[in-house]
Parts: sequence; structure tokens; C-alpha cells
Amino acid sequence: MTGPVKMLVVFLNEVDRIGDEPLYEVVMRRLRKRDVAGATALHGVMGFGQHHRMHHKGLFGIADDRPITITVVDSEARVRALLPELRSLVPTAPMLIVDAELVPPSQAMAG
Repeated sequence: MTGPVKMLVVFLNEVDRIGDEPLYEVVMRRLRKRDVAGATALHGVMGFGQHHRMHHKGLFGIADDRPITITVVDSEARVRALLPELRSLVPTAPMLIVDAELVPPSQAMAG
């Protein structure tokens, strides 16, 4: 991938589901099917949003409602084309689109 890129960040919670499946897994499979340049789902240790409800690991280390962040990197056109489909999967999740710059690997590392 060359040229300017956009980074889409989707904020979910570990307990979010579609049927029996974790929502973040459904979203990641959909992104792969759509052949995006790259996507990563990360578990957060702790976080809160506009309602200031703390999301974190619960008692005895059992997952309570940890935050999940999905980061997608691709061209602006491809990122914006994903929005309607992602919004239908996660209608209330906060999403950000951020300008990004792809830093290519050095030639020594690329070989």
C-alpha cells in the first residue's frame, strides 16, 4: 500500500455479541472478507467512554467488560466504503477516522 492512508478505530466491549459470537470476532472476519489492507483487535486493560462507566477485568481476574479496540488501516476510499456495513453491525459504537502515514520498512529489514 502506498500513498495517504486512513486509520479507522472502532471501540467495543468484550461482552458485545451478535448471537453467540463475540462482536469483535464478527467484525474482524467481515474486515478480512472485505480484503482491507490491515486490521488488529486489541484487548484493553481498562477504559471508559462518554458515560464514564469503567470497563475492566473483574473480580479474581475474570473478564467483566474489558474494552476492545479494532484498528483498520487502508485508503480513505476503502475505509469510508466500510462505514455503512460496520455501522449496521455496531450501530452505537464510537468510531474514529484518523489521518495516518504508512512508514515503509527499511530496505535492510524488508529483505
